[in-house]
Amino acid sequence: MSALEKLIEIGSPPLIKSVPVLGAGIEEMAGLFSGDLLALLGRKNGLYAFESALHIFPAGFQNGVMDISTWNSAELWRSYYQDLADGHLFFAEDIFGFQFSIRNDGIYSFNSESGAAEKIADSIEEWAALVLNDYEFQTGFPFAHEWQLANRPLLAHERLFPKYPFVLGGKYELGNLVSSNAVYGMQFRGYVADQIKDLPEGTRVELVFNPQ
Repeated sequence: MSALEKLIEIGSPPLIKSVPVLGAGIEEMAGLFSGDLLALLGRKNGLYAFESALHIFPAGFQNGVMDISTWNSAELWRSYYQDLADGHLFFAEDIFGFQFSIRNDGIYSFNSESGAAEKIADSIEEWAALVLNDYEFQTGFPFAHEWQLANRPLLAHERLFPKYPFVLGGKYELGNLVSSNAVYGMQFRGYVADQIKDLPEGTRVELVFNPQ
């Protein structure tokens, strides 16, 4: 069994039960990986795994379910990152809303707070193996488990966000984490990333966020 097949097997039921269809824009953004992405979603069209710590977006529309086309639309949250999100097709996320993306040369980890991106795999299969081999770090599973144990199960539209951003010195601890709407969280983080991208390290930052 391949790593991707195992990841699919341990995941939740599909988030959308219809056959996935990649829109022209998403297929173009996926580039050489469009076939692999479609194969993944064809096996299970979107899923949660590791107690919701990993979220893979489905392709297609179903009322109330966030799909990959909507998630990658400029008007939802990408515009808050200005050019920092250019070239990325965001197809999955961890418990903190840090994104996994497809670019023309591989799979990337996208730090939603700083906008920094790091290549972590050459293929979706290699990415799945990385996640399975180090799921606690790659998905934030321990925090997902402990927070939900202490509070409640996360809703489908929620991720855990730090009250004080990690990039500004906030700690990775339960007391600094709060559930939040995933879209609002990405808008706020995009605003933060755009504000701090050219600042020298150690600069004092005051944030005032007024989402449109």
